[in-house]
Formats: sequence, structure tokens, C-alpha cells
Amino acid sequence: MRLLLRPLKGLDPFLVLLTLVVLLASLLPARGQAVIWFEGATDVAIVLLFFLHGAKLSREAILAGIGNWRLHLLVLASSFLLFPLLGWTLAQSATAITTPEIVSGLLFLSLLPSTVQSSIAFTAMARGNVPAAVCSASLSNIVGIVLTPVLVGLLIHVPGQAPGISTDAILSIMLQLLLPFVAGHLSRPLIGGFVARHRAILSQVDRSSILLVVYTAFSAAVVGGIWQRTEAADLLAILLLSAVLLAMVMGANLFVARRIGLPRGDEIVLLFCGSKKSLVSGVPMAGAIFAPVQVGIIILPLMIFHQLQLFVCAVAAGRYARATAGEAA
Repeated sequence: MRLLLRPLKGLDPFLVLLTLVVLLASLLPARGQAVIWFEGATDVAIVLLFFLHGAKLSREAILAGIGNWRLHLLVLASSFLLFPLLGWTLAQSATAITTPEIVSGLLFLSLLPSTVQSSIAFTAMARGNVPAAVCSASLSNIVGIVLTPVLVGLLIHVPGQAPGISTDAILSIMLQLLLPFVAGHLSRPLIGGFVARHRAILSQVDRSSILLVVYTAFSAAVVGGIWQRTEAADLLAILLLSAVLLAMVMGANLFVARRIGLPRGDEIVLLFCGSKKSLVSGVPMAGAIFAPVQVGIIILPLMIFHQLQLFVCAVAAGRYARATAGEAA
């Protein structure tokens, strides 16, 4: 697999695998009895995914950065106020250039929590405040499990689906996402050492779970006719709208950080934690909230935004690191 991915070194290898999974689902979607098996496996994978996320949440790292409350509030405001506002504004203008389902997907990604692993990794690369990044990103994910479904119910109406969020969806989120997350974190005193020693292996379990969820979602979407309703112009519109959304959020965060005089380490945290959206949380949430046939097209903007944010943040982190090294020289 590494040999296959080597020519695509500029891309995130996980995104390449995601693309291959979408292609596989497009050519060989799960049908008949296989759908039941894949849906059951997906439910188990999501529970395991959030259990491990809870188990990996370090209380020590959170306590080390929790005192920086102003920064954490800024990150939360970026994730759950600024992003939704800009996403909703773009969605209103996007109705003229793409389908209602893609507009809903664009708005959905704007309501998601921040990433954890990549936000911390980019903050470290840029020589920012890593303990604060751990705390901010973790807090965003915990809040997002509850707040994202509420915002979806208030702001998104998918054609063919009743307005608001159903009781079944709320129950599914509680049982599949929140309860395993809490159970995993409470189990950390017992399994924390195992999780720390096998972090690389467990990371592959995370990614494999997402690949399974994406395959199941796109299988249902393909059977429901996603590629008959989506054209190349729609994919280009997603890329353009995602770029505009990301540029506005990063620009706003950078402006706020410098206007209020945040230290550079905290500025880096706000820029990265406040501008990223979680594919790991978003895909399971979409599966719990939306009808199976709609999940594939709902998460399509998120998958494109995911690669774009990684590319842009990698460039920004490199510039911060070079600037810091130059000042230290």
C-alpha cells in the first residue's frame, strides 16, 4: 500500500484511501443482505471509535492547558458561532449553483467540532501552545457531541426529511457517540497504559472504522442515485465554497488573535483549532442524524474540506515554524 501511495506524496494518504473507498462503493455498493451486515459492523465500529477517543483523552494534558479560558472560548466561538454563521451565509448563495443536498452538506460541515489529532500536530509543528491545543480541541469535540445535533436541527432541512432532529437520532447519538466516549474516558485508569503503548495501532483502528462508515454510507447513496444527481460542476462548487469558507474563518481568527494581542503560541492554537472540522466526528454524526440514502452526499463536502484544510494548515504551520526558527537564530 505504501508503494501505491508514494506517487501521491503531496496528498494525505488517508484521503487517498477515502477516495478509493468511495470508488469501490460506486462500483460495488453493498446490496441485499450485505447491507444488514455492513450496517451492523458500522454501528460497532462507531462505538469502538468513540470509546477509544474517550480513552485517549488525557486529563493531565487538559489540566495543563485549561487555565487559558479566554483562548478556549475563542476556539469554541469559532467552531460553533463563526463557522455556522459563515456556512449559513454561503449556503444561501450556493443554492443557485448546486443541489440542495450539497448545500445541506456544506452547512453540516460548518456545524461540526474541531479535529483533535491534526490540530495538535499542526500546533506542535508551528511551535504553538500544545497543552492549550489539546484542551481546546478536546473541549470542542466534547461540546460538539451535544451541540452539533442541536444546530443541525435548527439550521438544516434536507429535502425528503422532516425538519428538526428526530428522537431516534438523539438516542442514536447518545448510545453510539456520547456513552462510549464517556465510558472510554472513565476506563482510562485501567487501559490508559495500553492505549499509550499502542497508539499507532489504535490510530489505524480509528481510520479503518471511518473507512467502513464511508463505504456503508456511499453504498446507500449510490443505490439511491447519488451520481445521477451530482455532476462535475457540483464537485467544483464544493471545492470553491470550501476554499472561501476556510479562508474567511482563518482570516477572521488571525485578525481577532492579533487585535486582542494573543501571544504567538495562542494565536497558532486559535488559527488551527478554530479553523478545522472533524471528519472522525462528522461521518458518524451524519449517519446518526440523516437518512442512510442521504449520508453519502451530506459528507461529500466534508471529505473535500478535510483535504483542503490539511493542505492549507500544513503550509501555514511551516511558515510559523520557519519564522520562529529565524527569530531564535
